[in-house]
Amino acid sequence: MELEQRFTERRKEHLMALIDNISRGARIAAVPQHRFSLRTALAVWRSRRALARLDTHRLDDIKVSPRAAAQEVQKPIWDVPSTWRD
Repeated sequence: MELEQRFTERRKEHLMALIDNISRGARIAAVPQHRFSLRTALAVWRSRRALARLDTHRLDDIKVSPRAAAQEVQKPIWDVPSTWRD
């Protein structure tokens, strides 16, 4: 549980730093120039956070392997399907 909490806190800090940089007009080289809203970014963050909390039994219920879930959780916030972009 402590590891999960630290992981969640780091992701939250990363997101807040990203939002802070973007709000100051900073350009981040690794970020593709696809536009999406803060609402979309927060939805992606919440979705991946929820996915990270699922145990293997629940992952089996939704037909997602633990490895695939871990890979999805590790993706950067801007790496989203085109259907999620505004």
